[in-house]
Amino acid sequence: MDRNDAIDFKALEKELQAALAADEKYKRENAAKLRAVEQRVPSYEQFRAIVLASHLRPLERKDKTGGKRSVPWNCHSGQGKASHDVTPEAPQEEAAVQPTTSAEFYRNWRRHLQNGPERYQALLQLGGPELGHLFQVDVGFGLLGEFLVALADQVRPADRAAVLGILHSLASTGRFPLNLSLLSAAERESCRRLFQKLQAMGTPRAVKEGLRQEEQGLEPSAGLQVEEELLQHLRGLYGVDG
Repeated sequence: MDRNDAIDFKALEKELQAALAADEKYKRENAAKLRAVEQRVPSYEQFRAIVLASHLRPLERKDKTGGKRSVPWNCHSGQGKASHDVTPEAPQEEAAVQPTTSAEFYRNWRRHLQNGPERYQALLQLGGPELGHLFQVDVGFGLLGEFLVALADQVRPADRAAVLGILHSLASTGRFPLNLSLLSAAERESCRRLFQKLQAMGTPRAVKEGLRQEEQGLEPSAGLQVEEELLQHLRGLYGVDG
């Protein structure tokens, strides 16, 4: 085999581990959803808590008693210890510029994107097609609502077409109706507010563009018409009244 054709086994192993982790997370959260439905939890908050805690495991007896603690409860309580005994904190892991799996995206979203502007820019940089590819199986519990909140709070007129593309791609992902039905009241309000903003952004732009084209004797812009048709279509998919 030519040296240039050698297989990068480390890269393949990393990709396999990421895929297995994403698959395990999906199965774990899906089982938690079904378990919560069977238990008939009385509120959405309890349902959400069950799913978010699906990765936790109950303590075993050896974890409660008899186990030797390697780290004290208060790391600053040890008096008289030399400073070199204190283990320095590991440097914060840098966020991947372009996640290649839903697991990588989820990790970066939780660890490194802490506020609305950062999350909004991350969504715009990835774009609708890439988001649709990453989450083609399932957006993942809780993420859809957080996406809608970030978009509603930060959307700008210049990004209107890009945001519509993101909404369209998310609506095409697996289990979208289920994830939509699990939105909290605040997330539903953000969704409604987002569509109101998108509608308001399109009206003055369409009027201004129409006047300009009328003065030049041109036909109405097909691009704006497509955007408006897409907006109305997405209203139906997201359950937002006109």
